[in-house]
Amino acid sequence: MNSNSSWFNLPPLNDFSFSTLFFENDFKVILPELFLLICALGLIVYGVVLSTSREHNYPLSVPQVIWMTQLSLAWAILLYISNPWTHCAVLSQSFLVDYGTTFFKVIILLATMVTLFLSQDFLSRQFMNSFEFPILFLLSSLGMVCFISAGDLLALYLTLEFHSLCFYVLAAFRRDSEFSTEAGLKYFILGAFSSGLLLFGCSLIYGFTGTLEFDALAQLLQGGDNSLYILEWRGCELGLLFLMVGFLFKLTAVPFHMWAPDVYEGAPLPVTAFFSIAPKASFFFLFTRLLYQSFYDFLPDWQAFLFFCSAASMILACFAGLTQARIKRLLAYSSIGHSGYLLIGLCCGTLEGIQALVIYLVVYIITTAVLFGILLIPVHRQGFQEVERFKYTTDFARLGKTNPVLALTCTVALFSIAGIPPLAGFYAKAAVFWTAMNVSQYSLAVIGILTSAVSCFYYIRVVKIMYFETPKTWVTLSQPSQAAAYCSFKLFILSISNGVPDSFIFSKP
Repeated sequence: MNSNSSWFNLPPLNDFSFSTLFFENDFKVILPELFLLICALGLIVYGVVLSTSREHNYPLSVPQVIWMTQLSLAWAILLYISNPWTHCAVLSQSFLVDYGTTFFKVIILLATMVTLFLSQDFLSRQFMNSFEFPILFLLSSLGMVCFISAGDLLALYLTLEFHSLCFYVLAAFRRDSEFSTEAGLKYFILGAFSSGLLLFGCSLIYGFTGTLEFDALAQLLQGGDNSLYILEWRGCELGLLFLMVGFLFKLTAVPFHMWAPDVYEGAPLPVTAFFSIAPKASFFFLFTRLLYQSFYDFLPDWQAFLFFCSAASMILACFAGLTQARIKRLLAYSSIGHSGYLLIGLCCGTLEGIQALVIYLVVYIITTAVLFGILLIPVHRQGFQEVERFKYTTDFARLGKTNPVLALTCTVALFSIAGIPPLAGFYAKAAVFWTAMNVSQYSLAVIGILTSAVSCFYYIRVVKIMYFETPKTWVTLSQPSQAAAYCSFKLFILSISNGVPDSFIFSKP
């Protein structure tokens, strides 16, 4: 296998510093995952007992469960950071641990904590008094961290289905809303279809190779056509195609994006924020491991397919976003476009492409969290008694006069996600485009630059509305919670930071 995939390579078994007998040390390695599972089960029991307690007059347990969930996530992060086993393969080689998995697990758990911080006020004001809501966030995070460490195709599929089931329930969590019910049903049907395609691809690969492990597939497919019969080689190509379709559906890449705008619009706002922030990290990491470790010798095939999906995602998102008046649909098409930019780094086929992808992914997660933190601020619309949230782009009208600090924060976040210098989003896009040109992917880099320039229009349009348009219906802001305000402030500082580590500086072509 090419040396470019060394970032994902595991050391040989004889290099381990502890005994590797079957299941002897497996539970020590997966202690953080076991901790998250025990916390989730304990919180379910706690919520049921407390909410049905006649002695305490059937209290609302949502705030307590949210704080305990965040505490569980914080302890899990400490367990991951202090884990002494940094490189190992356990549970019959189906669970992998290395520096990459640890980094992305911490990113996912932090994203979940941020989303729960921002959603506390939303739950209380919308009277969503179900204690299961934060527990579903915890279970989906558990599924994603296990998904990242999958070492074979069977573990990949099982962990994917585990956290996908949580996503389906979260999307339809507001049972009194027909939009939320429609979003959950649509997500479930299309998600089940994509999972079936992914499972069919796994079965094809197993049928033609006789193995499910990523490392074994890499060794078997290393020799190209000489190591397998031509029929088996073509069968593996077909199986890889189905695998990629399943992953690209989850990544909202064109032409498998049709579910994203409707699901993002219909799901509760904290759930939409969670969908936009956390899953992309897990899917892109394992997708990269699968392509660069197991199927690197199929590079010309999957590179051409990803080239098409990346270009189509960027083109469709930049033009479809121009006509959006609802802010959640606008961010849905923005997510589709950024998936296209992330795929640029993936289809480069080099280690520098992976580094650019990681930079872009981290900046995107932080900036998106800032934007959804602003959207989760409660507002009062003139003529309405109910507390609402920002729904339309016109709701931001004259925000620069009524709340200049919030308007400045939103402006900087929008400029960063649009890639305007000198903000962090510009350096992230520059890293991706320079890497594409370094491997002679000039057409993809040009498409990315042009679509990025076009997409700046619908980001700047929101800024124009904030500072220069007068609203027909005035919107006044309510005071956000202290936790949400502090979390948004910290994310804002990170979103405007343009410091890039020296290890991620690339030479210009």
